[in-house]
Formats: sequence, C-alpha cells, structure tokens
Amino acid sequence: MSLILDNIIQHLHHANELHEHTLEAQLTEPLRALQHWQTKRLLATHQNLWQNKRFRPAMGFFIDELYGPKDFSQRDQELARVVPKMAKIIPKQALESLEAALRLNSLSLALDIALTEHLNAAPVNRESYALAYVKCDNQAQREEQIVLLERLGVDLADVVKIKGISTLLMLSRKPAKMAGVESLHQFLESGFKAFKKLGNVDEFIQPIITRERALKNALFAQQAPNPLPEFEA
Repeated sequence: MSLILDNIIQHLHHANELHEHTLEAQLTEPLRALQHWQTKRLLATHQNLWQNKRFRPAMGFFIDELYGPKDFSQRDQELARVVPKMAKIIPKQALESLEAALRLNSLSLALDIALTEHLNAAPVNRESYALAYVKCDNQAQREEQIVLLERLGVDLADVVKIKGISTLLMLSRKPAKMAGVESLHQFLESGFKAFKKLGNVDEFIQPIITRERALKNALFAQQAPNPLPEFEA
C-alpha cells in the first residue's frame, strides 16, 4: 500500500513541476489550444463510441478528466494534502485506479508540452500536429500512455464492482467538501458513474487501444496519406 501512495506523491510532484514549467515558458495558451484540438481529434477517431449511449459517459470521463484542456492543479493540491490518510479511507483497488489516472495525467501533460514546444507557435492542424508528433521522438512514452489508458479502463471497471462503493462515495460527498477536497471527490465519483453501467469494459476500451496504437505507429512511420482524421477544428 505504501508503494501506491509513494507513486501517487511522485506523480503529483511531476505534474506540479510541469505546471510550473508551463507558466515559466509562457506555454499556457498554446498548450490549451493543442489540448482543445486533441479533444476534437479523439472524438473524431472514436465517433462511434461517442455516439453510443452506453459508452458516452466513459468517453466523456477520459476526455474531461484526463485529456482535455482542464486545469487539474486544484485537484492535485487537494490530493497532496490527504495522501497520508488515503489508505485508511479508500479501498486499495480505488487507490490503484487513482494512481494509474495520475500517472496517465502527468505523462499526457508532459507529452502535450513537448508537442507544444515542437509546434513552435504554429497553428495546430493535421499537418503541423503530425510533424511535431514525429519530431518529439518519444515512441516509448506514447506506448506507455496507451498501456496506462488500457490499465485505467480495466481498473475502473473493477472498482465499480467493490461492494458498497456507491454508498461510500455518496456518504463522503459532504465530508469531502468540508475537508476541502471536493474536486478530488468529484473526480472519483465521475469515474465511478461513467463506468458503473459500462458492462463489458473490453468492448469499450479495446477499440480505443487498437485505434490509438495504430495511429501512433502510422504517425511515427510517417505513412502517407496523413493518418489523422479530418474534422472541423
């Protein structure tokens, strides 16, 4: 258990360092523009999942809580305050999901910053994105991002099966607000609600993993034509 908590602290420190770098390098606006574009790219790539009523909440959770242009600094600050107590109040499976989410979040932020820097203030579109993506030369990290996404999906599907987890989250809503960790609680609760009625998680997560890995491989292989989907930015 202590290893999970140590990893959570490490991911939080990494994310904080990345936030500070973004501010110091004045990358906030171009980073948000990139993340907005990536959100639309994800929706275009996985449009059939987004249009499916069963899968839409889970797609929304991934986009809003992991990939989208959202400032997670408040949630991370709240987490840092309560990490020592988390083992006493959160089931191990839920902690493992949280650790995977934070690792995915910090890694994705690092990859986004690298992309933003390689774009060098150029407008984000299919052509500029593909060129910057290749210049980053980080295939191992991109593969880790995909593996973490798969792990998180499976972990969350397991968490919703924990007996009493729904009641625990509901009863802890007010205490979380009083303790100043409301955004952390909202993150956990939104993940639970998104995956509660998902059913067979493989039917949702495997198409995402397969498409994202194929897209990653095609981009690094510099395949023609450009493998990124066309969509209205």
